[in-house]
Amino acid sequence: MATRDPHPLEGATVLVTRPAGTAGSVLRLARSLGASAIAVPGLSLRATAPDRRSRTSAARFDAWIFASPAAARFGAHLLPPQRARRNLAAFAVGDGTARALARHGIRATIPRDRFDSEGVLALAELKSIRGRRIALIGAPGGRDLIAPTLRRRGAHVEAIHVYRREPPRLTRRHFDAIEAAADPLLTLVSSGEALGHLVALLPAALLERLRAQPLAVSSVRLVGLAREHGFAEIVQARSAAPRDLLAAAAGALARHRL
Repeated sequence: MATRDPHPLEGATVLVTRPAGTAGSVLRLARSLGASAIAVPGLSLRATAPDRRSRTSAARFDAWIFASPAAARFGAHLLPPQRARRNLAAFAVGDGTARALARHGIRATIPRDRFDSEGVLALAELKSIRGRRIALIGAPGGRDLIAPTLRRRGAHVEAIHVYRREPPRLTRRHFDAIEAAADPLLTLVSSGEALGHLVALLPAALLERLRAQPLAVSSVRLVGLAREHGFAEIVQARSAAPRDLLAAAAGALARHRL
């Protein structure tokens, strides 16, 4: 994080809304920056089995696009054998997805300017792709921007769903953690679905508490969505990367302390 203060979140609480079981690295980073940190998942992820056609044809794709770290995690079994992965044409929506692929021996190209669907579509390697066969690894739902755009460019795109997103199972433990958290309470959100689930599932009093305090989001689209959900103080991070979200939260905290 680009700051001279080694503990820019000292005294604050950071609420991490990443999918259940995936928040550990963000929690550790937030704590290293001085914050207390709690996990209240906005999503639950479940593996799904691709249809047989996807399983048997996977090795014949010209390029692969992985939409999220979960896509890399749940879709790794579709990849060619290790010896064939060195020259695989793979693309990742962001740095976290690229790191997940690297653990499986895949070196992926990532966007240069923005870590989202638009960033992937802006890559020069995906401009002139007429006739190419592309596997899009991810989950059903979401924005559905990459596949139709690439098809308009003339590519043959097969969307392969290797997991699904479900509402989280929030319990009294999660509610008690929010209730006990010290102010200022800074929430990190990188998914519109996660934000919607939290709005629907949190008790009214806890939701109003979050709405009254800073919310760090990862895209312009989420800024608009957060406003629709009644959040007043919204800061946009450079990307969904943990360091970028925490940097945005630290900036909001610094303004509060002026």
